Amino acid sequence: MAGPGMRWSENTLVEILLTADQIQRRVREIGEQISFDYATKKPLFIGILKGACMFLSDLIRYVSLPISVDFIAVASYGVETESSGHVQLLKDVESSIEDKDVVIIEDIVDTGLTLTYLIHNFESRNPVSLKVAALLNKPSRRQVDVKLDYVGFEIPDKFVVGYGLDYAQTYRNLPYVAVLKNDLEVAI
Repeated sequence: MAGPGMRWSENTLVEILLTADQIQRRVREIGEQISFDYATKKPLFIGILKGACMFLSDLIRYVSLPISVDFIAVASYGVETESSGHVQLLKDVESSIEDKDVVIIEDIVDTGLTLTYLIHNFESRNPVSLKVAALLNKPSRRQVDVKLDYVGFEIPDKFVVGYGLDYAQTYRNLPYVAVLKNDLEVAI
């Protein structure tokens, strides 16, 4: 299923969990819902780098409102498949979020630790409202309660890649979401 020029082995992928078509249909639905919910507002979308880049770029195409976009980068995984539990701010937003309607755009929520950190951080900056749109939700891994306002898909407790999600900075460019084999010794 890899496209021309893809250099990793398909043997590292176990199964396609979400096809490109499934993802696009759901992203459109979320964009339409956000357009309805913010009909009289100009929300600021804050994408969490790097994983949410594809979700954010597709999502805003389906939002029929004037919007602003900014980015924040945090780290909690490194090159591991398990969160370290420690969140490190790598890049902050460039614009003020005070008195703005903010929508955090996240690729996947599993333990909830990163998102909880960001919500507390952003709440201290006095936005008018703060909501979360997550492409993937993995509730079986949740360590802290976190409210998700818009969810693309609920997925099982498997390590997934594609559509912005990575393993050691690879696989982000897959147009679908796939499960990565447990044996990561396979040539990547």
